[in-house]
Amino acid sequence: MFEEQPPKPAKLDLERLSVDELKSRVEALKAEIEACEAEIRKKQDHKSAADSIFKS
Repeated sequence: MFEEQPPKPAKLDLERLSVDELKSRVEALKAEIEACEAEIRKKQDHKSAADSIFKS
């Protein structure tokens, strides 16, 4: 009945990271965001295609 929520990752202490480590992390996060946005577009396209079939 209830869906289990995955545990939240521990908050990263950014103050302990060097500038280079922070820059690397930002780049990795940007890549992850781009991947998520691409998946959102893909799912929206599939939904639009399905909607157009069933609305006819």
